[in-house]
Amino acid sequence: MTLANATAVQQVDSHTYSANFQDGWTIGTVPHGGYVTATFQQVVRKHFETTLRKQHQPHTITLHLDFLRRTQLGPAIFKVIDKKLGRQTSIVHVTLTQDDREEVVGYITNSNIEKEDGASFPTGWNITPPPPPANVSKLDTDTDELWGERAEMPFADFRGATKQIRTWFPRQGQHEFSIVDMWTCLKEPSSRFTNESLGFVADMFPQIIENHTLGFDCYSVEFERQNSKEEQKKLMKGKATMWYPTLLLNLDVKKALP
Repeated sequence: MTLANATAVQQVDSHTYSANFQDGWTIGTVPHGGYVTATFQQVVRKHFETTLRKQHQPHTITLHLDFLRRTQLGPAIFKVIDKKLGRQTSIVHVTLTQDDREEVVGYITNSNIEKEDGASFPTGWNITPPPPPANVSKLDTDTDELWGERAEMPFADFRGATKQIRTWFPRQGQHEFSIVDMWTCLKEPSSRFTNESLGFVADMFPQIIENHTLGFDCYSVEFERQNSKEEQKKLMKGKATMWYPTLLLNLDVKKALP
């Protein structure tokens, strides 16, 4: 199932939307936080396409979510309150409930990025240390000299949502344990990242703390290729039971993806 289908929402009334959290996008049995965030983004997109279409503000530029309680698979209801409607930006408050439990709440600001004409200036910012250069056209065939694809992420059976992406890591390893450089895309060949999937991307990353608790990089291409799945589990000492719940998630969006 594509991410777009897994996060599909239906309009119940002018300010109520429904979704259905799907298996395969979970950590354990709990819907992945980024997946839930992407569904929020779909709700807001639908709301500004329908109820607030006259605002002409299709792009989310800021998002803040607080995860109050764990979500679950199955039906979910999203209630939207229009908090501030303006000419340049509009703000909505969205609440996710399941079985009458309020589970996730958020404030989302929308605007029209394509109409922005404010000041823009170079900052001189660069990634430090710089990641290895990549020939993106060679990633699909895993023939890039500096980047290698993993067959799957560690603990993929438990962290099921990780099976929805492809990942490439530096063949020579990371610069250090506390840094992760990664290329990623959705596993479904026809799927492309959109602005509405940014929450999923932002929350889908290696757990850096595991490098420190284990003493080695369990996400490296070399580690996967030198050890079978059973050997990997033994070396990682059953740490799949560790769970990193999403407590809050913020997005600050500067561009609209093509």
